[in-house]
Amino acid sequence: MNAIDTGLTTVRTTCAYCGVGCGVLATPDKQGGAAIAGDPDHPANYGRLCSKGSALGETLALDERLLHPMMRDASGAMVRAGWNDALDHVADGFRHIVAEHGPGAVAFYLSGQLLTEDYYVANKLMKGFIGSANVDTNSRLCMASSVVGHKRAFGADTVPGCYEDLDQADLLVFVGSNAAWCHPVLYQRMLANKQARGARFVVIDPRRTDTVGDDDLFLGLKPGTDTALFSGLLAYLADNGALDRAYIAQHTSGFDEALARAKTIAGSVAATARATGLNEVDVATFFQMFRQTSRVVTLYSQGVNQSAQGTDKVNAIINCHLATGRIGKPGASPFSLTGQPNAMGGREVGGLANQLAAHMGFTPSDIDRVRRFWKAPHIATHEGLKAVAMFDAIDRGEIKALWVMGTNPAVSLPDADKVRSALGKLDLFVVSENVLSNDTVNAGAHVLLPALAWGEKSGTVTNSERRISRQRSFLRAPGEAKPDWWALSEVAKRLGFGAGFAYTSAAQIFREHAMLSDFENDGSRDFDIGGLMHVTDDAFDTMAPVQWPLRKGPTMQQARFFAKGRFFTRDQRGQFIAPEAPELRTQVTEERPLRLNTGRVRDQWHTMTRTGLSPRLGQHIPEPYVEIHPDDATRFAIADGGYAHLTTDYGACTLKVVINERQQPGMLFAPIHWNDETAGYARVGALVAPVVDPYSGQPENKATPVSIAAVAMSQRGFILSRKPLALPPGVVHARVAVTGGVGYLLADDAEIALWRDWLAPLLGDDVASFADAGRGAYRAVSFAGERIALCLFVGPADDALSWDAVKEAFAADALSDDQRRMLLSGRSADGAASAGPIVCACFGVGRNAINDAIAAGCATAGEIGAKLKAGTNCGSCIPELKRLIAAGEAEPDQQRKVAAS
Repeated sequence: MNAIDTGLTTVRTTCAYCGVGCGVLATPDKQGGAAIAGDPDHPANYGRLCSKGSALGETLALDERLLHPMMRDASGAMVRAGWNDALDHVADGFRHIVAEHGPGAVAFYLSGQLLTEDYYVANKLMKGFIGSANVDTNSRLCMASSVVGHKRAFGADTVPGCYEDLDQADLLVFVGSNAAWCHPVLYQRMLANKQARGARFVVIDPRRTDTVGDDDLFLGLKPGTDTALFSGLLAYLADNGALDRAYIAQHTSGFDEALARAKTIAGSVAATARATGLNEVDVATFFQMFRQTSRVVTLYSQGVNQSAQGTDKVNAIINCHLATGRIGKPGASPFSLTGQPNAMGGREVGGLANQLAAHMGFTPSDIDRVRRFWKAPHIATHEGLKAVAMFDAIDRGEIKALWVMGTNPAVSLPDADKVRSALGKLDLFVVSENVLSNDTVNAGAHVLLPALAWGEKSGTVTNSERRISRQRSFLRAPGEAKPDWWALSEVAKRLGFGAGFAYTSAAQIFREHAMLSDFENDGSRDFDIGGLMHVTDDAFDTMAPVQWPLRKGPTMQQARFFAKGRFFTRDQRGQFIAPEAPELRTQVTEERPLRLNTGRVRDQWHTMTRTGLSPRLGQHIPEPYVEIHPDDATRFAIADGGYAHLTTDYGACTLKVVINERQQPGMLFAPIHWNDETAGYARVGALVAPVVDPYSGQPENKATPVSIAAVAMSQRGFILSRKPLALPPGVVHARVAVTGGVGYLLADDAEIALWRDWLAPLLGDDVASFADAGRGAYRAVSFAGERIALCLFVGPADDALSWDAVKEAFAADALSDDQRRMLLSGRSADGAASAGPIVCACFGVGRNAINDAIAAGCATAGEIGAKLKAGTNCGSCIPELKRLIAAGEAEPDQQRKVAAS
């Protein structure tokens, strides 16, 4: 089951997306693709996959892959190079820069997409042998505040609970977590608990996300006031006899100081309501639910972490669990929902600039221990620069060489335009990637190294509950692509460190990683997988998912921590932390009167380099948008379905508008995924203020002051092409994967002559066209044999133009005479109705079919599922099904709001 496929063998591996860590069964088809299914035996998902995981098989094509090393020649062009030349260039560049400017002038920027073995070698090379701790990761952008909150409270970055707690809790509190969209497999598990055991849900979020649909209580608090809410809860628990005094006395310290601070922030229900903008009844109801329920899991994610006070928010939550002894017990713990597939693995090996490997830090004893284990006399002795500070140092010219691996910082970091500019200043800019082009690559990379992609990688990842799973290769490496650990080791050898990097397999690296976790660890460190340090190559290949710690000797896996104290602090007591009073670091002004909140949508991932390849995943929300409350839309004359220009002190975007009451007045929401590769004028990261938490260095992505103004568009339309195109400048567009090629949704304020002139050189000899200059309409289709090669449809902006029928014709290998005749009309030759926007990505079920089922009598999501299969896989579309049922026969403008809400 676990070897590289040579027939149609099914391989057990792990999903490449979020931190849930779902097991996947991949069955290669011998043509470079694979059938994908959930692994029913994996304890993270028991066979269930979300829409993104289900579509992994659609992301395996090599069309946009980087398959060979490339280097920039004297003319500035990127040209193919051999591995030896590329690696020599990288090593020579790092050597010369370190010799002239010191180890602080070089850096690595890593990714939660890397396997643990890649992460381990990168950290060992930079921190252990080059001697710089300038190694950070895009995980800094999603969970760094949780790391620091854990370390302040527990003495180590320890997740106390496990997924079983989600089944056993009686109260599940979601804080800044849209789990229904971002962690749908776990969310469905929690829904099963609600349905079977009656567990109650409380959702705490400024936005009414799809997680709200199943709640028992929704608290739409003001942005940035989570600390006030949980400070008020701590004060309430103390005043109402709900503390576990024995646990506090025996296993913790700092309680009196933390309680005193909490009472100054929000010492009563009324004070909490004033501080958070909530009503007193809702606050009192939440406090009573928490007090009266012994089995409580508080789940928090980016809404907590991505904040200039993220660490204090984390500790305010943990304080309430410590105060009630609800930690490390079945159904009771604070729980951080991790964003990336191996953010946890990166934390284990020191992937953050303020960590050493094996959960050790930059203390003299830990530095000495790791130095001796690695035999690394030049080990870094102090913390390095965290992500935002690292790119600021690049901009100032202090860091002169950067190696980016598996991430896209020119899109994902705050103040992204400045980041892109900074990358162009480097003396040496190396990118390890599996895509030929993205915003970061195009920012001036000097060397491109082809990395393995999901499906080709072999190693391990760790999920949110500390469970290590194997990611196994089921496709052969294409072209000259290599593992990241191999490229790093080859550079290390060229730098003279060969003895420490003589690796020949991921299994060998894993054994060393496990040995270090055990080295001089008598139980004083939480991360310990010493029980696996002698695993053989065969045993590594077949290794089942395993939860740490797994210490050497006859010990069992440990699911939970801290029920009986024994923290990893010096006195083995959990630490209550007195948080600062909440205060947003940036202020709205007359010029920037709103706040911008950024986040994810259901079917896309990060900067879309993988999900953007799937036709299925691009159909639910195909283009970038901004969500605005009706009151603000009226105030700023913004029209639903129109376009708006967003401006902050750092950048600007032009996005489609969705007016929605689920958005809080005074706030805008825009998704993070689109970039210059997939859209025009939609790099939302360029808008975000580079304000960070003082403890974790994590950026504030949820509250940047912003202005909004309507943008007039005279035309809208679409293009379908067999290959990507360079569109005319100034066109607002979104690129969407479609069956057989690529599609573009367009909006502009130009004349149709622009499109005729641009399209003319691209058309072949067999062309059908239509033009109406008076209406501003132009349609042209170019044929290659019996199928469409290229088509363009543009028309008046107020004339809704569906591309469903044309996409269906584009996907066909051959068109009938009737289809060709009807093509320019944009209608189906057989008169079939458009499916409408896709609601269920797993089974491709459109909104029109769902509305038809509702009109025919389907009154529940279950009945729709029985009829159409919608909602029966990952379940993330169920909230939308419920809204459609409630709306009945929704009007088109209402449907638009439903689609993007």
